Amino acid sequence: MGRQIRVRGAALAVSVLLAVAGCSGTGTTDKDAKPSAPPPSAGTSPSAPGAGDAKPAAGDVLPGLVTAQVARTRLAALKVAPPGTMAGYSRAKFTHWAEQGNKCDTREVVLKRDGKDVTQDSECKAVSGTWKSLYDGVVVTEASKMDIDHIVPLAEGWRSGAAGWDAAQRKAFANDLTHPQLLSVTAATNRSKGDQSPDLWQPPDKSSWCQYGRAWTTVKSTYGLTVTEPEKKMLGTMLDSCAA
Repeated sequence: MGRQIRVRGAALAVSVLLAVAGCSGTGTTDKDAKPSAPPPSAGTSPSAPGAGDAKPAAGDVLPGLVTAQVARTRLAALKVAPPGTMAGYSRAKFTHWAEQGNKCDTREVVLKRDGKDVTQDSECKAVSGTWKSLYDGVVVTEASKMDIDHIVPLAEGWRSGAAGWDAAQRKAFANDLTHPQLLSVTAATNRSKGDQSPDLWQPPDKSSWCQYGRAWTTVKSTYGLTVTEPEKKMLGTMLDSCAA
């Protein structure tokens, strides 16, 4: 009987010691565990590509352009489908222009990227510089005469897949500084283009067709958007204009 009491007493003592050790931090604590990875931001999430900034490669005026060979491969892989309905579409559903920091919005960032000797005021507005419009080769010295074109127009995005996106995805698409989706062009060419696909509108300066075809294909592939048969055929023609 006395032996049983001693054993129970010893077990109790061990339990107390273990509890004290745990409280004093000598066991495994949270600080020893690996921290969990942070949730992906809008710029790194696969569902919202395009945040961030990028510079065009040598010889290109748009960032993120793939080669003509890669573009042909991507074009072949695009899903062909008839245009979707425009029901429910509104430009307001594609929030733009987004703030990019230092008082600059997406438009001002693109104007700075695409221009030469661009100076900005304290509000980040371009007050001087020179821009050459890819679509028509026109040189402009007033930022107010330049539009920022969505290579794949917002309405075209809507009817080829963006109708099913959430607000964050549409905002990323409308403000994409990483892929070849935004370009400074003359207001005249931008408004002539409207929301038309390449089978319905082509840049008047044919020397731009290679970059335009590569850009359109890259954006549609990046965002998983569909193409029509006539659109796909014209993109192939544009890619054929690329120098071997």
